[in-house]
Amino acid sequence: MMQTAVRPALPTQKRAMNTRNELPPPSLMPAPPPRIGYIRPMALVLFLGALVLLAFRLSDLLLMLFGAVIVAVALRALAQPLGRYLRLPPRLAVGVAVTLAVVGIVLGSWLVGDRLVEQFDDLARKLPAAIAKLVSWARERTIGEALWKVWRGTNADDVPWASVAVAATQALSAVGGIGLVLVVGVYLASDPLMYREGLVRLVPPAYRGRVDDALLASGHALSRWLLGQGISMLFVGTSTAIGLALLGLPLALTLGLVAGALAFIPFFGPIASGVLAVLLAFMQGPELALYVAILCVVIQQIEGNLLMPVVQRWAVELPPVLGITAAVIFGLLFGLPGVILASPLMVVAMVLVRMLYVEGVLES
Repeated sequence: MMQTAVRPALPTQKRAMNTRNELPPPSLMPAPPPRIGYIRPMALVLFLGALVLLAFRLSDLLLMLFGAVIVAVALRALAQPLGRYLRLPPRLAVGVAVTLAVVGIVLGSWLVGDRLVEQFDDLARKLPAAIAKLVSWARERTIGEALWKVWRGTNADDVPWASVAVAATQALSAVGGIGLVLVVGVYLASDPLMYREGLVRLVPPAYRGRVDDALLASGHALSRWLLGQGISMLFVGTSTAIGLALLGLPLALTLGLVAGALAFIPFFGPIASGVLAVLLAFMQGPELALYVAILCVVIQQIEGNLLMPVVQRWAVELPPVLGITAAVIFGLLFGLPGVILASPLMVVAMVLVRMLYVEGVLES
């Protein structure tokens, strides 16, 4: 009977058999390392969330910084033609622009400053009386009971001293913030290239060219928007002052100045200035208030339908829906400073989104 021969195991087979015998049971084996693919997205989400939270906590500082950027862009827009025609270096041209701005403010204060202060004081005295007269007129027609309740709940005669102290503190803080914005704006305007290059260096090298182009384009768009808005403010303020003076309304110069300043805020600014003018005209009678309301509507129609379409041929056009939505959102988040800066913020955001996301991600 034949017996099968048993082959001796090769050395490699012996090592494999010994390795299998030496492996620990599965329960004692170490867990596999976590996958890196899940960690990076989670870390990115946490980082972005922390960045948003930090930005929200520092919103006042960031808004003041953006206000300084607006001041810098306005100064550069004034300094560039001065440097071109007078053959001045950029920093010296900015210095000349700042000097001209200061001289203009001082000269304007010397010419009409006393009259403006008197009219603003008169406005502060007449405004509560105008509101009271409007409420009384509405109550006589049985349609103002709700308005009277609101007025009675906010009667200026019963203001506690704590509220006065808070208002004074906020006023001082606002003055300090405006001063800081102006100073930082001058420094930014004197050497914008240094700050822009420092910001671009925070971006990976592969994206620095596109980010630099986006920052330049956003600054150019903001400059054109400011120029168009300045023309609008000048037209609204001048026409309002002249129209109110022709109608015989007191404080026409002050109301025109307020209307021109509030025209910086699209949609909501003209409404606020118009309500203020109508309210003061109501003290002279309902008929004058009606004429003032018609005047404000006519000025806004001319500005919106005749002037701005011509200006927007070379300026930046901000869609009305975006402007109103931005004002509401930023107003709810950041209060009055958010409302004031909503439109220029939206102009910059439109350029950055178009160049960095639409053209840089979706279309590339």
